Amino acid sequence: MKHPTPKYDLKQIAHDAMTARGFEADFPPAALEQAAAIHEPVKQPSDGLVDLTHLAWCSIDNDDSRDLDQVSVSETLSGGLVKVLVGVADVDALLPRDSPLDLHARRNTTSVYTGVRTFPMLPERLSCDLTSLNEGQDRIAFVFEFAVGLDGRVGDSRVYRAWVRNQARLTYNAVAAWLEGNGPLPAAAAKVPGLDAQLRAQDTVAQSLRRARHEQGALDLETLRPRPVTENEVVVDMVTERQNRAQELIEDLMVAANGVTTRYLAGKGFPTFRRVVRSPERWQRIVATAAALGWKLPDDPDSKALNEFLSDRKVKDPLRFPDLSLTVVKLMGRGEYVLEMPGQTPLGHFGLAVRDYSHSTAPNRRYPDLVTHRLLKAALSGAAVPGLGDLEALAAHCTECENEADKVERQVRKSAGAALLSDRIGQTFDAIVTGASDKGTWVRLFRPAVEGKVVRGQKGLDVGDRCRVKLLEVSVPNGWIDFATVNQS
Repeated sequence: MKHPTPKYDLKQIAHDAMTARGFEADFPPAALEQAAAIHEPVKQPSDGLVDLTHLAWCSIDNDDSRDLDQVSVSETLSGGLVKVLVGVADVDALLPRDSPLDLHARRNTTSVYTGVRTFPMLPERLSCDLTSLNEGQDRIAFVFEFAVGLDGRVGDSRVYRAWVRNQARLTYNAVAAWLEGNGPLPAAAAKVPGLDAQLRAQDTVAQSLRRARHEQGALDLETLRPRPVTENEVVVDMVTERQNRAQELIEDLMVAANGVTTRYLAGKGFPTFRRVVRSPERWQRIVATAAALGWKLPDDPDSKALNEFLSDRKVKDPLRFPDLSLTVVKLMGRGEYVLEMPGQTPLGHFGLAVRDYSHSTAPNRRYPDLVTHRLLKAALSGAAVPGLGDLEALAAHCTECENEADKVERQVRKSAGAALLSDRIGQTFDAIVTGASDKGTWVRLFRPAVEGKVVRGQKGLDVGDRCRVKLLEVSVPNGWIDFATVNQS
């Protein structure tokens, strides 16, 4: 079958968006030379690392993920306890501080995933090979070990470095289908004796962790993030995927592991590079949003009360729930990185309902995780608190880069949506209103999952309304998509 020739160079649009937002879109020659010279880590009796390569570690990630940051394994103990071990790639073992690769990673601070092109924080020789926990490869990892009770509370925990070997590379969709009874045990898991029981145990632990967080007020949110589907560099669809059970499993284990990280550093008297979401300053707007739907929230921020409202709306109006979730997320404000010193009262993460939270489980694609790993190494070695430099300024820089990365991804998604619809001018679509204010009225098509602006016939439309719209015009370079409601001149 002959594929159509792409009319627009979306990869170049993505590259231009990266540059415009201040990112270094390409690796400097010195960084690439450094990457080419790095050798695979080799076990040595003198390295002092625990050898855990015999355990039934597995990874669960996206179908197309090649930068595998974490693996997990568990052991059922007496009294209903389950011991969970989360292994996270020790990227710092191959990435000297202030080297060309480190300087590039520190400048960008994050990998950027546009759907048409990925801009990795580290070259693929590292992130997809030497520092990726690939199946069948011995790799150095930080291990976050913790016990979880039937009530979902995290008990005793340890942090140490070890050799691990991923026994089975699994994917979210396949594992979720099996857990939910809609598919077979993935072939890679079936080859590892006892891994099916491991996965069941970890799923049970994850659900208990989630329940415990929800009891504390963790928010049950569901936002849609359209992803372009391409064939021969041509956008053929925009799809949205809802979070599945396997993704929840990994998310819950990682939240717990990140909590273990933060408490360990604080217990050693070290500063912590934390991920926080402050108590919402725009709480009254959230209160008004709930009131418009017949629900009364307290005057002061209360995550438990907010989650009760969200859980109720998810059941009563699942179609509009993702857009309500997005509204609440925007009103809560963005997450940010902050440096917290020993003894300082934690700001916490309002959405997760946890006080102790750092990012430490994705060092191949997030620089804050690398910073935390370097602090962990100093603490594990018994060294004094290292010279911090200006970690407070670095935290602000990481926050800014993350926000700019979101803008790049959103801009490219809009351009991809415009490219998809460029041959469909004049066609009509079913849509739902996702935004209505003085700045404009926005709708999301049900299929394909593209969002655009209503420039004619928008009067009277409000968030949540369903309507029929006609495509008027698109601009792929700018990501503009303009609609008119039908039956309107």
